[in-house]
Amino acid sequence: MIRKKIAAVLGTAALAGLGIAATATPASAAWTDCRSGALCAYLGDGGAGDPGEVFGNNTNLLQYTKFNNAESVYNNGNDCDVRVYNGTGYTGSSFLLPRGYVIGNLDAYRSGIFADDLASNRWVC
Repeated sequence: MIRKKIAAVLGTAALAGLGIAATATPASAAWTDCRSGALCAYLGDGGAGDPGEVFGNNTNLLQYTKFNNAESVYNNGNDCDVRVYNGTGYTGSSFLLPRGYVIGNLDAYRSGIFADDLASNRWVC
């Protein structure tokens, strides 16, 4: 199971390097510093560095450095998916990140509109 998840993450990284749109993939062992129940943002691609963590809904994630400058994100929620917006107050473009999934390179995801700009989140159960 872990090999499949790692292969999915590596495959996404390879596609991103080719300029092909990246998609959310299941998390691998590199994301283990994110506590259970959290939405985690990282300053490096592929979950590099210590995570910034939030729990619950947030109308302004830009007050947190790691969300304001995020390069990757992981939904380690216990039960729910999470919708992430590039505008505060649940505005702007959004994506739904399933529970247990990551986006390892926000620069390559949806033309980079979420790179350095995870502004609000709402849990969806």
